Amino acid sequence: MTFNEELKHWAKQVDVALDKYMPSPETYPTVIHEAMRYSVFAGGKRLRPILVLAAAQAVGGSADKVMPVACAMELIHTYSLVHDDLPAMDNDDFRRGRATNHKVYGEAMAILVGDALQTLAFELIAQAAENLPAEAVNKVTLEIARAAGSVGLIGGQVVDLLSENQTINGDTLEYIHRHKTGALFRASIRAGAILGGATASQLESLTLFAEQMGLAFQIKDDLLDIEGDEAKIGKPLGSDVKNQKSTYPAIYGLTKTREMAAASAAEAINALKIFHQEAEFLRGIMHFIINRDY
Repeated sequence: MTFNEELKHWAKQVDVALDKYMPSPETYPTVIHEAMRYSVFAGGKRLRPILVLAAAQAVGGSADKVMPVACAMELIHTYSLVHDDLPAMDNDDFRRGRATNHKVYGEAMAILVGDALQTLAFELIAQAAENLPAEAVNKVTLEIARAAGSVGLIGGQVVDLLSENQTINGDTLEYIHRHKTGALFRASIRAGAILGGATASQLESLTLFAEQMGLAFQIKDDLLDIEGDEAKIGKPLGSDVKNQKSTYPAIYGLTKTREMAAASAAEAINALKIFHQEAEFLRGIMHFIINRDY
């Protein structure tokens, strides 16, 4: 399989698992389960769950056994997007080419959708202990909870909100990106590696890969908000400017920002030097991220 074929294969496997793990749209109260599925199955690249699977395989683990945790990462990511789009936050009308959750189901239901997705995520992580060592699952639970909490994703979102209409420096912007976006990438890679039985050196290398990959991903996102294809991105260009957010291009300019993205990508690839063919798919993910147009 080519890299793109393999990426689609894994995304399809994740979708099948998500469909199995999530309550059916007929489950009472139906509106919340319809609304949860509306956002989860709105598209998306499934990068976070795929990173869990790929990291587990890179260290000789089983992708099937870590699938519940992989799906949990997608649910946490989706919950954050549903809340991020709310009028009190970014006030976005479109996500992945269609109306955001609150535009379809109302603000109150969108808040509950986010809450329900996050709760279901930790239910799935707990279920992973049926097929994996409880100690490893406990370690991963702690890892993901911290990554999703006030010292991780939520912390990044808080600093992002506080930075609106403010002039911030590059260090503050990097904090936002490493926490709001990078924390879940890091947790996804580390979760897959830990559950897959990684050695200390393997975990260290994969952690560095995840940190640099997450930074490159967000820098690329900032670039796409300016020079991307609106039809492919699925929302209007310039939303960062509209929300008066600081971005890498705003602080460093387009040329320097492109150089920074390339440097982070190179560091991520270099972090995998202790691996051979078993990490080739992870290398492919980094190339995909830095060269994507959506």
